[in-house]
Amino acid sequence: MPRLDPFFAEWSARRPGQRRSLDRADALLRELGLDRPRVPVVGVVGSKGKGTTATYASAALSAAAIGNVLVTGPSFRSYRERVRHDGTSVTEEELAGLASELDRGRLSLPPVEEFGGYLAPSGMFLMAGLLHARNTGARVCVLEAGMGGHRDELRLIGPEVVAMGKVFGEHLGVLGDTVPEIAREKAGVAGVHTQSLVSLPQTSEVEDAIGDALAEATGDAVRAETVDPDTQDAWPPPDLRPPGLSAASGVLGVAAADRMLGLLGEDRAPDGLLTRVLESVRLPARLSRHPVPGHAGEVIVDSAINGEGVAAALAHARAVWGGVDHVLLCLPDHKDVAGAEEALAGLRVTAVRLPEAHLRFDHALPDHWSRIDADAVTPGAVAALGDRVLALGTVYFTGRVLEAVEAPTDTLFGRG
Repeated sequence: MPRLDPFFAEWSARRPGQRRSLDRADALLRELGLDRPRVPVVGVVGSKGKGTTATYASAALSAAAIGNVLVTGPSFRSYRERVRHDGTSVTEEELAGLASELDRGRLSLPPVEEFGGYLAPSGMFLMAGLLHARNTGARVCVLEAGMGGHRDELRLIGPEVVAMGKVFGEHLGVLGDTVPEIAREKAGVAGVHTQSLVSLPQTSEVEDAIGDALAEATGDAVRAETVDPDTQDAWPPPDLRPPGLSAASGVLGVAAADRMLGLLGEDRAPDGLLTRVLESVRLPARLSRHPVPGHAGEVIVDSAINGEGVAAALAHARAVWGGVDHVLLCLPDHKDVAGAEEALAGLRVTAVRLPEAHLRFDHALPDHWSRIDADAVTPGAVAALGDRVLALGTVYFTGRVLEAVEAPTDTLFGRG
């Protein structure tokens, strides 16, 4: 197992009230020689669907023979999944090498106390992606932001292309007190190097907030462009998009790749080749379907976190199977537990608790729901619930389910 201390060391040692330091992250970027020049970057932000958007952007670039490094988070079964080359996870040796490079740079910086904050793991993985691109000669990086905003390391990196997913109230009270405030904050990853921002359709208030932030960040040189999946010429066509609510994110990802190809002076891959690559995309925990080892049943896994997502996942499972025998649901209190409960009315449900100390599971649940701890989610336990089990909830949980059923997660797409 590769040594992961450099990614988590300062976060693990943080003091109460201490926050991530972008000044320290900026110093590390410069120490590593990643401030400039570096490969062009597609930066992905939004409230939901960032991983899907980033994956489809990476796939479309790979189809056009543009070697690229993809950074997403969090991981499902291995931290290697957070850094990929043309859709495939780095090896343990590659991740260990990246960790060593980061560690040498980190240890050469002044002490954490001089910056008043720590290096955050998500930012360290973004830098690992840039290092891997430099080491392998990749031409583009596709980087998924954390929450996004001016406090995100992606802002320091300065993406040439920004892909803005749908913005809703996922981070109310954290990134802003209203959805437009959240949108404005997320658009803050744009900067002087940004040449394009493509966005899924938003409310007029959110569009205005994004436009204002982009104008401020680029000196009014860039205008946001809306990519509407419902238009007739939107690509990819519906049969090549991911299922459920992720469909629009697939369209946004291809559009972002198109804008990057334009900046590079390259053409989109021929439709036949691009079709083959997009047909091969497999997104773990996004309505992904898996056999249960040693048993006849199947599980569909989806990282739905609100009532709308739960309802969409349920509709998908019913379309695939004709019905659902049981639902495993893991939503901490800060997610839309009430919305999920409404969407699952009348179904057999087991609520799952995670051990992470920062997550609360005190929301009152229906008396007829069962309750278990996450450690009890084993292949045998899943099979005992029926042949058609739907596992829904936070990524921390869906990753555990994927591990339990030994789901393949290292390769997201083929090369056509």
